[in-house]
Amino acid sequence: MKSWIWAPVAALLVLTGCQRGSETEPLKLTGRLFNFNYRVSTARIEMNFDFQGKIPDGSYVIADFENPAGGAPVQVTQKIFPFWDKLWLESPPLTCVVKGRPYKIELTLFGPDNGKIQTVETSVTSTLDQTVLAGAPLVVGPSYDPNPKIFVKGGVPDYHSDDNCPKT
Repeated sequence: MKSWIWAPVAALLVLTGCQRGSETEPLKLTGRLFNFNYRVSTARIEMNFDFQGKIPDGSYVIADFENPAGGAPVQVTQKIFPFWDKLWLESPPLTCVVKGRPYKIELTLFGPDNGKIQTVETSVTSTLDQTVLAGAPLVVGPSYDPNPKIFVKGGVPDYHSDDNCPKT
């Protein structure tokens, strides 16, 4: 066989070997954002990860989200299933979110033996303040009726700011 045929085959094998991923850092952060859901009046942080290497069955992650209202970080624990090819995490509803301020996030991947495999530290910055949300959901019930706690006197929404938020 001609030697010029083997050069592309060798290059293809080298490139495929590079795509296996990392055994020491199997999670790759692919996205993070604040999600303001106006209908139910909540703000959450959402994060996406791709799997870059094999993650042992029985692994889990613990994510610590900086609490915009102050105090201890908000913690989320998520089991990872072997058939997943991506990981999506969401914080519980957060309050006191300030536009333009970065909020720290630390995610730790643990193996089935509770040994630490990887830690990812990042931050997310909101482009909106919490004040754009109403104090309660805008709609209630299965027919999405206007919430009487929000829409008062002539249907004008009653938006309010949370006075319990730390001043920054």
